Amino acid sequence: MKKTLLILLLVLFTGTTANNIYAQSCCAKPAGKDMKALALNKSFKAAHEAPIPFNYTPEKGGTMISYKIAGGADGNAFYVPAEEETDKILIVVHEWWGLNDYIKREAERWQQLLGGRVAVYAADLYDGKVASSPDEAGKLMGALDAKRGEAILKGLIQKIGTGKSIATIGWCMGGSWSFNATLAAGNQAAGCVMYYGFPEKDTKRIKTLRADVLYNYGSKDNFIKEPDVKQFGKEVEAAGHKFTFHSFDAVHAFANPSNPKFDSKAAEEAQGYALKFLKEKLKVE
Repeated sequence: MKKTLLILLLVLFTGTTANNIYAQSCCAKPAGKDMKALALNKSFKAAHEAPIPFNYTPEKGGTMISYKIAGGADGNAFYVPAEEETDKILIVVHEWWGLNDYIKREAERWQQLLGGRVAVYAADLYDGKVASSPDEAGKLMGALDAKRGEAILKGLIQKIGTGKSIATIGWCMGGSWSFNATLAAGNQAAGCVMYYGFPEKDTKRIKTLRADVLYNYGSKDNFIKEPDVKQFGKEVEAAGHKFTFHSFDAVHAFANPSNPKFDSKAAEEAQGYALKFLKEKLKVE
């Protein structure tokens, strides 16, 4: 009887913990034991169908670059130069799939949406690795070390140089890392766009924010809870910055074109809000 009760308790605890791990730590703490457990969560993986196969040949001069990182291996990014010399920068951060061809296309597309006047860097948090299945993506996300991720972003910002105006954008895991990139940009930060990224919960980190935040949310998201996002927004505003929240009748990852459940209508509307925000923050007419 005692053994049966113990098994039941373990089952209940494991199930509850899996959900709590996701709600409390996915991307708010981009690595660590909790993230490793989350990366193996069946519900989370089931919500991310394998990306539709896609090969992209850069059309706007985008190319891979490497840059030095203090105390570690070189970092990598997909770089799309502006059409003329500029001090306006957009950092793009990929989803849990990695820096795949979809993200490279997005980097070039956003450069064009911003009138070609902004240089775009799509950071590679996985050091060249790319997933094609949820299992592979879970392993890569689970193996992502927070310190390495932060070093990659800081190294990229050093590569970009001083005297720049830096905005960031990312989706899901990348949405949370978009916020981290904005923190890393310090006084050069111009604005942060988060697509359904898990909200930061560390008030001390939020207080170091130096830019406004725009958040695009899918109301049918089974993992990110709206009250958590709203609380995050209150913390951003308490830090002296504007938090803009947009909700769409859509599922998690609705704006990812590689997602079989891609919602073109919601994605287009969300893009409109994000584009207006970025143009204002980067002062691009």
